[in-house]
Formats: sequence, C-alpha cells, structure tokens
Amino acid sequence: MKQSVLIIGSSNTDMVVKTEHFPKPGETVLGGTFLMNPGGKGANQAVAAARLGADVRFVAKTGNDIFGKQALEGFKKEGIDTRFMTESADLASGVALITVNAQGQNEIVVASGANMDLHPADIADAAFENVTLALLQLEIPAETVRWALAKCAEKRIRAILNPAPAMKLGPEFLNGLYLITPNETETELITGIAVESEETLQKAAQYLYEQGVQNVIITLGSKGIYLAGDDFTGIIPTPVVEAVDSTAAGDVFNGALLKAIADGATLEQASHFACQAAAISVTRMGAQSSAPYQHELDSFFN
Repeated sequence: MKQSVLIIGSSNTDMVVKTEHFPKPGETVLGGTFLMNPGGKGANQAVAAARLGADVRFVAKTGNDIFGKQALEGFKKEGIDTRFMTESADLASGVALITVNAQGQNEIVVASGANMDLHPADIADAAFENVTLALLQLEIPAETVRWALAKCAEKRIRAILNPAPAMKLGPEFLNGLYLITPNETETELITGIAVESEETLQKAAQYLYEQGVQNVIITLGSKGIYLAGDDFTGIIPTPVVEAVDSTAAGDVFNGALLKAIADGATLEQASHFACQAAAISVTRMGAQSSAPYQHELDSFFN
C-alpha cells in the first residue's frame, strides 16, 4: 500500500492588504490590493507538499461556516486526503489578518477559532496508518501537538516539528524528534541562544541535540538555512529573487522538505530543494496560492 505523509495543523482564511509601509500604533494608512486566500500553517504546508507530488493526509478542524467549507473544497481540489478533518460545533473557522509592505515583509494577526478546538479525541488512530513522516506546527493546542508526537513515536513515524508560532518547548516536545525547523526567533525562544553567527547556530543546534532532537534546520530568511544533520552541517543559501510577499515562505519550505525526505532525499538534498521552492513562493502574492507545482521543480533531482 502506498505510504502517505501526515500533516496535523491549522487551517485559516487569510485576509491580505498590500501597503507601502506598516502603520504605527494609532495610525491609519491607505492600502492597495486586497486579497482573501486560504491559509493556516498546517494547510499551507499540506498544499505545498501536495503540489510537489506528495501523497498528503491532512488533519485539521474548521468551523461550520463558509470559510471552512471553502477550505475543505480547496484541499480536495489539491488531491489532499481530508477524511480525518473535523468540524467545530462552537467556534468559527480560523482567520488571519495580514499586512504586506512594499519590501514584501508581513505582519500577521491570527484569530485561531476552530483550530484551538482540535483535541486528541478528534484524531482517529487510523490517521496514523500507512504513514512514513508526520509534520506538525503550533497553531493548534499544545496538548494536541504533544499527544500527536507521542503517537508518532509509538507508531515509529518520523516526526518533524515546525515550532511556529514561537513558544518555549520542553523535552516532551523535543525528545525523539526526527527534525525541528525553527526560524531565528523561535530558535532563541526554545534554546535561549541568539543565533547571530555560525558559532551560535552550532550552539543552538547542540542544545537541541542534547534535548533529543536528531536533526536541526534553522531557517534564516533570505540568507538561507543552517542544517545540522547526519549528512551535512553548515549554511545552505537560498536563491536570490525579488520578494513580493514572504507570507508562506516558511510553510512552503517545510512542505517541500517533507516531500523530498519522503521520496528518499538526504537532508542536504531536501534542504536545497525546499530552498528552491520557498524562493519561488516569495515572488508571488498569497499563502497557498504562492506554492509552486511539481513541474516547476521537476529538473531539480534530474
């Protein structure tokens, strides 16, 4: 039977406004283009992996509203297995308010809604069957993430944690992880080490090793990533592009990484592939809408 990759996480609707600069507290600025796109870290990563050819099983919780129904329809169009998604009886679907400035930087406020109603009891054991890799983030309850990681360990599924949004994590989250993928801010919060040089990157990775994490990728934005893995340790640069919107770059990176690892790539190969996918995504507006398709990276491993 074909093996799937499992993503457990959030689904939001992103409401995006482009503007020349971010408003200061109390300031009103006139924005430009308004877009309403499907988003949420879990959903973005699921779509990114599916577009690149992965057999994706997605577990999330939406509200009984138009946003939830549109999200579910979108996942089905992407070929994602949604059999284990559930619907909240009490809370609306998650939404994110996103402002993007002229340099492609973003500011985001999330109303989690039904995402925070996703509990261990909502996730069937069958969701973990015939799965090789699992990817989780932190836009759902921490207890659910912790439970799912323990379930992966029990089932001997390699687990990847993208620890976003940033929060302090104890050993119950870290011990036994196959891979963790924090950005610089998340790394400092988890390890207490400000990653300002390759030496401090090494120290942060060593801290995570000591907590039981097997491999570490620290994402560095336009500078690329720092990989401390079993086959390579060092900085891998990202292609230089003109950024339009960085909203889902990290999610595209994680989804592409998941797909490449599932296909048998080394962590170094998978990281180069994921950097390419993320670079394409920042040249486009939107979250899921910016994720590249398989044919755009088909030549990468050829």
